[in-house]
Amino acid sequence: MTSERAEAYRRVTHTLDELGPSKLLGDEQERIRRAADSLLFSQDAADRAARCAIEDIERLCRALVDSGRWHQATARRLADDVSHCGPVLMPELKAA
Repeated sequence: MTSERAEAYRRVTHTLDELGPSKLLGDEQERIRRAADSLLFSQDAADRAARCAIEDIERLCRALVDSGRWHQATARRLADDVSHCGPVLMPELKAA
């Protein structure tokens, strides 16, 4: 794990502490925690669990924006922070 990944994880937990209780359902908070944990402990960006975690958070963030519960910028920041908890993605995964 790198200091950058640890800092991204800190930002995710801060977001959950600050916005979670008022802007996220319990299962949504758990999905975010599970994804951040999975990515933080992943060794390889090609790891299936890491890719699934990122995809799940992208879906959740889209749903939060589409429902009007979150602003796009807030959702994008969360998705980026969760993604940065993991190893560096290969270029073909970033483009997907």
